[in-house]
Amino acid sequence: MNRLDERQLLHRAAQLAELLTGTVNGGASVGFLAPLSRAEALAWWEGRAADVAAGRLAVWAAGEGERVLGTVSLAFPDKPNSRHRAELVKLMVHPQARGRGLGRRLLATAEASAAAAGVSLLHLDTETGSPAEHLYRSSGWTPIGAIPDYAADPGGVLRPTTIYYKHIPATALTR
Repeated sequence: MNRLDERQLLHRAAQLAELLTGTVNGGASVGFLAPLSRAEALAWWEGRAADVAAGRLAVWAAGEGERVLGTVSLAFPDKPNSRHRAELVKLMVHPQARGRGLGRRLLATAEASAAAAGVSLLHLDTETGSPAEHLYRSSGWTPIGAIPDYAADPGGVLRPTTIYYKHIPATALTR
């Protein structure tokens, strides 16, 4: 599992795009509608490079060789009163790699990295009733409620979204 800097993200953008298209076109709700083209996915990942360079986004990738099988990111707020928290975003595992604990390892990596950076509170949202909910609940995340019709799934149908949070014991004072 590697944390990607700007250069590495751009180098791996095609593999990350393959993961994103496979995830979305496989039915997972991660903010895109299906069918998601490779070009759209590639442009989206390349657009994240500036945030990575600026420290607003941390991206990890896991895989075999040049193939990315999973990713997770932390989005850091830019306001002084919210530097103790981060949003867990775009946790994805390739459909062919599911059921082997990769999602749990990605989640643990993000949580440990957040703690090391002095982040004490994480939050996320996920489609209510999705398989991801089991992962978050079994990993100690607390649901705070669901918002009806919050986001469209890859097929364009409005679905409820559940918001989760988790307190992380910080191991550093600042990031």
